[in-house]
Amino acid sequence: MENKMFCFQCQETAKCSGCTQVGVCGKNPQVAAMQDLLVWVTKGISEITTRLREEGKKVSKDINHTVTLNLFTTITNANFDEEAIKKRIFDSLKIKEALLSELSNKEGLSEAAVWAGVPEDQLHDKARTIGVLSTENEDIRSLRELITYGLKGLSAYSKHANVLGEDEEEVDAFLQRALAATLDNTKTVDDLVALTLETGKHGVSGMAMLDRANTTAYGNPEISTVNIGVGKNPGILVSGHDLRDFEMLLEQTEGTGVDIYTHSEMLPAHYYPAFKKYSHFVGNYGNAWWKQKEEFETFNGPILMTTNCIVPPKDSYKDRVYTTGAAGFPGCKHIPGEIGEKKDFSEIIAHAKRCQAPQEIETGTIIGGFAHNQVLALADKVVDAVKSGAIKKFVVMAGCDGRAKDRSYYTEFAKALPKDTIILTAGCAKYRYNKLNLGDIGGIPRVLDAGQCNDSYSLAVIAMKLKEVFGLEDINELPIIYNIAWYEQKAVIVLLALLYLGVKNIHLGPTLPAFLSPNVANVLVENFGIAGIGSVEDDMKLFFGA
Repeated sequence: MENKMFCFQCQETAKCSGCTQVGVCGKNPQVAAMQDLLVWVTKGISEITTRLREEGKKVSKDINHTVTLNLFTTITNANFDEEAIKKRIFDSLKIKEALLSELSNKEGLSEAAVWAGVPEDQLHDKARTIGVLSTENEDIRSLRELITYGLKGLSAYSKHANVLGEDEEEVDAFLQRALAATLDNTKTVDDLVALTLETGKHGVSGMAMLDRANTTAYGNPEISTVNIGVGKNPGILVSGHDLRDFEMLLEQTEGTGVDIYTHSEMLPAHYYPAFKKYSHFVGNYGNAWWKQKEEFETFNGPILMTTNCIVPPKDSYKDRVYTTGAAGFPGCKHIPGEIGEKKDFSEIIAHAKRCQAPQEIETGTIIGGFAHNQVLALADKVVDAVKSGAIKKFVVMAGCDGRAKDRSYYTEFAKALPKDTIILTAGCAKYRYNKLNLGDIGGIPRVLDAGQCNDSYSLAVIAMKLKEVFGLEDINELPIIYNIAWYEQKAVIVLLALLYLGVKNIHLGPTLPAFLSPNVANVLVENFGIAGIGSVEDDMKLFFGA
């Protein structure tokens, strides 16, 4: 059967090899083609900006923001709106044309840099010539995509920091230089391996920038008890990752009689001191992103998707789904607003007032807020517990959740852990075990939730601090096991960041990425000890002995 598309950027890609007819995520071949073309055009912009910097010319923040938002738009489950993506392509071509006019030396530029576009009805024909499979060498293709997906993850961190007024020219310049390098046919496998590790280095910088932006704006996350029940007022459910959108919505709903709830990756908003002053910020509703179809149905009110992860909505609630930022879905109302602009949420607020209160699907509370500042405040207690033997090991179970049945492994793994282990987590992977009653060790909860996948930086800071406290030479001497679930491209940049920091023997599941060729996978195995997962029983023996 002829390929209608090709995409293998997420963990759920068909048969762990690639989606060729329609995306498992729900995107159709037309959307996949426009995403490919947008990435390619953005690489062309990046080649020009890289050369402009080499000529000593300044690249504006607006151009940097265009590059990051373009990449963010193509992350798994972020934007399914073909027309919106086309608009970004045409806008980007105009930007590229203006940048080219500033460039003194245009010799040797790639096709992506000089391509001026085609009529709209020919875009799909062009997209077929520049997709993933246009790189014939399997290992070069694998490394180019590994780098590109890492940069997509980095773009998400950058965008979230940018909306809070944080920019880092070094991160943007690298991101664009690395994007441009994936167009360079003179780059060898060794060149691209080195660039992959450099991507991890700047991933650490990007995560640190976002951490600084979030904590400067909203304070350091603190230990918090979060309600998972419902109130009696109509509500708006906020999903995705963007805290600035969340703040603007809280401000605009104050005193309106509309309650605000978080969903999936927005749960950690409850941990920030700045948001606790809002009495109408009621709780968290539901679980990980992939349960949307059931949970959005029962919520009754409108849902605001600030970023990925969108599951194609059912007709029964589609009219209640609103998107903003990089997110989009055809037929859903999109709330506009660029970086630095105040968004107008009046329409979604008015919609909420016409709806019934959410249907209760669970009751009780969960605890979180264990980002690096909070954990380091407990450092003495943690160190004492390790020295006394009360805590034998930490298990990093960060990352993403997904629909695959084999992800039940992570629930069973958490249940099977010895009682003297602490789980360190961030991202929606935690929904596999954060509502289990795993108890505590001397008052320290056995699940320490640092926040969103965006907050994975906290886990690195905690590990580096423990290394310092225990006077170790090597981070791998710490009693830490890494058993990470992955789904999309933000998990890729987290993985590359950990590799840059020297972390070895990371177990990644439920499957290894389809975009890793056998040779590239072998490089990661031989140099970093990357491995997959086995059965819970086998992995318990592997990590903890008989």
